[in-house]
Amino acid sequence: MINGSLDAHLFHSNGAVLDWSTRHQIAIGVARGLSYLHESCHECIIHCDIKPENILVEASFAPKIADCGMAAFVRRDFSRVLTTFRGTKGYLAPEWLSGVAITPKVDVYSFGMVLLEIISGRRNLSDAYTSNHYHFDYFPVQAISKLHEGSVQNLLDPELHGDFNLEEAERVCKVACWCIQENEIDRPTMAEVVRFLEGLQEIDMPPMPRLLAAIT
Repeated sequence: MINGSLDAHLFHSNGAVLDWSTRHQIAIGVARGLSYLHESCHECIIHCDIKPENILVEASFAPKIADCGMAAFVRRDFSRVLTTFRGTKGYLAPEWLSGVAITPKVDVYSFGMVLLEIISGRRNLSDAYTSNHYHFDYFPVQAISKLHEGSVQNLLDPELHGDFNLEEAERVCKVACWCIQENEIDRPTMAEVVRFLEGLQEIDMPPMPRLLAAIT
């Protein structure tokens, strides 16, 4: 793809800075792609490694989901599949760590993490050594806290210079925080995510996941 992968535009200076409208359309496009994989193929396809590096962008910045080498296939008469551990640190749903059979909700979790990176223009997990002390910053904690405080505008990428649609940004942040709920039952399906992002269905305020509350 002429514009490479999404991570180059979010995290690296050699990529074009994406305006809000482009980010919003990329989010919707990826959601539609995952909804197709989960619900419209002959077998349900769980991608298992959704991250900015695996989202390619065309000349018009339309997104394409790439690198399906880790994908798992689930027959329509089954709801889960037991598979080997796979994915990328920072985007893995909690159920991967418990060794249970997975569902398409692992992609929903990863997509939620990607949504947070799309709106913030930063990695969700950053770490550094300062004065001989190691510390890390986990952005999802900040995101859901600011969402509950009603200050989503403080989460947006500074490169946007305040040029964004606040209503859409709040909706995207709500969707992201629902997607990263610990219990997979609490996460929406990707079809629901598409409707939420397009503004076709109302979305409630998500609760603080227990793990994030513990980190806070």
